[in-house]
Amino acid sequence: MAIRIDLAKTVKPLFCESKWWGDPDMPADMEYPMMKVEGEEDYPLTFVCQIRCEDIAALDPEGLLPHDGMLYFFAAVDEYAGYDSPVHLGIGEWPKGSVIVKYTKSINMETFQSFIMVDDDDQPVTDEALEMSFSSCDDQADGIKLLGIPFFEEVRDQYPDCVNLLQIDGDETADINFYDSGMLNIMVSRTDLDKGLLKRPKTYMHSL
Repeated sequence: MAIRIDLAKTVKPLFCESKWWGDPDMPADMEYPMMKVEGEEDYPLTFVCQIRCEDIAALDPEGLLPHDGMLYFFAAVDEYAGYDSPVHLGIGEWPKGSVIVKYTKSINMETFQSFIMVDDDDQPVTDEALEMSFSSCDDQADGIKLLGIPFFEEVRDQYPDCVNLLQIDGDETADINFYDSGMLNIMVSRTDLDKGLLKRPKTYMHSL
């Protein structure tokens, strides 16, 4: 079974909790991921979400994902969230470095720091963090989910040996859309997944 992710607006502080958007809470020695863009300064990838792994442990009986620590997703999705971007990544496979997955084995609220992106006037530029809730869903489900397989048959056929790490569907609460009816699938080979290697994702966007 896959794990469905539902998002909700909240006023609760979500420091070191599962959250979508907002600012990542990371160990002090973890670097914020950047993407090299030709002719430009390095481009900071958008923080998509962090998942406190204990929140999904009961929904992952096979132990495909870690059950402790924090899992982070960063991606060059500014364009699809309504912002200007120095890169355009459309339908098809996205290049290496456009999506970064990070993981830390433990969470320490005393030493973790929120990495806050600011503009030239030192004003925060990130969207408000959204609360995440998790439930079981079919492997082939649409929507935002962890694990399972991509919803679109075309993506499944192209990556038959991959497991879906994170499927991002258009979502009104998150205010993100991939063209009219598109989805972004961040996948990892089953061999890498079995070895716990989550940092070599393959990413593909498809739309009707």
